[in-house]
Amino acid sequence: MNATAQAPVLIMAGGTGGHIFPGIAVADELRARGVPVLWMGAAGGLETELVPKAGIAIETLDIGGVRGKGLATKLKAPLRLARAVLAARRVLRRARPRSVLSLGGFAAGPGGIAAWLGGTPLIVHEQNRVPGTTNRALARVARRVLAGFADAFPPARKAIWVGNPVRASIAAIAAPAQRLAGRSGPLQLLVLGGSLGAQALNTRVPAALAPLPAAQRPRVRHQCGARHAEAARAAYAAAGVEATVEPFIDDMAQAYAWADLIVCRAGALTLAEIAAAGCGAVLVPYPHAVDDHQTRNAEAFVSAGAALCLAETEATPPRLQQELAALLGDRARLLAMAEAARGLARPQAAASIADHCLEASA
Repeated sequence: MNATAQAPVLIMAGGTGGHIFPGIAVADELRARGVPVLWMGAAGGLETELVPKAGIAIETLDIGGVRGKGLATKLKAPLRLARAVLAARRVLRRARPRSVLSLGGFAAGPGGIAAWLGGTPLIVHEQNRVPGTTNRALARVARRVLAGFADAFPPARKAIWVGNPVRASIAAIAAPAQRLAGRSGPLQLLVLGGSLGAQALNTRVPAALAPLPAAQRPRVRHQCGARHAEAARAAYAAAGVEATVEPFIDDMAQAYAWADLIVCRAGALTLAEIAAAGCGAVLVPYPHAVDDHQTRNAEAFVSAGAALCLAETEATPPRLQQELAALLGDRARLLAMAEAARGLARPQAAASIADHCLEASA
């Protein structure tokens, strides 16, 4: 076996699950092909918890973000970055990766610069429709630029639309026409607040459903985050609405397959899963997302006819009640939205990204 065949792909991602989980999906694909994987992240970042649990070795750098930080942190940032780049170069010289994949987050910056300086093929994958600061900078020097949304980068970057990786179990969900066409009885509404819970959804959805006549109310399954479970249950009880409230949903594939309609935020990973599953949605973007990227993500689904989008300021209980009542009374429209969502899916995204990581080093 030659040296290149034994060389790992170095994956860089950190800060949030939206960067990390797609990286783990790509790592799983590479390892299934017998390709070693090494991860580079920030010391103390979420990746130091999630990546080892996935059985992936991780190297950490002393690096942190500066957005929203004080003047002292910003003044120290150039020196800290320089030190992190030197540390990353040492990792690259030792590991000798065949290619380096950046999925974004500040943790990817030093390794991306080190790869460029050392001549190691650099691949950038951006999950959101608005590229983050790190990937936007690294895309200028990357060997290949990959995107979760077709129009994430300007044409000059020659980005390749590959989509965002999702779990194989979600990609395997039956098509909407097969799954939804024969259903009858109460509609099934899935509310996703994310791992931390979206408090606006936890309180407003119960209030929005309360005025509906009992015969029109959907079956509700609400994932609310551990911190908000009791409050969410209390909100449904106060509204007189029956719901299954769960801090977390372990089997998301089963939940997506069950749902006729979803109410959720508009993070790139959630939208990729909705598309792969083929589910219509009411999207309420997180208003404090960097560069308001969730709204831009949502707009792509609205344009395709796969979703409605309400700003959090617009998503009042009366407005939600109005929109949900119209949707829940129209199975044909829900099926059309689900099929439009499925049309946005790129279920082979992880395999495509893995292909590019290997081809760039050939």
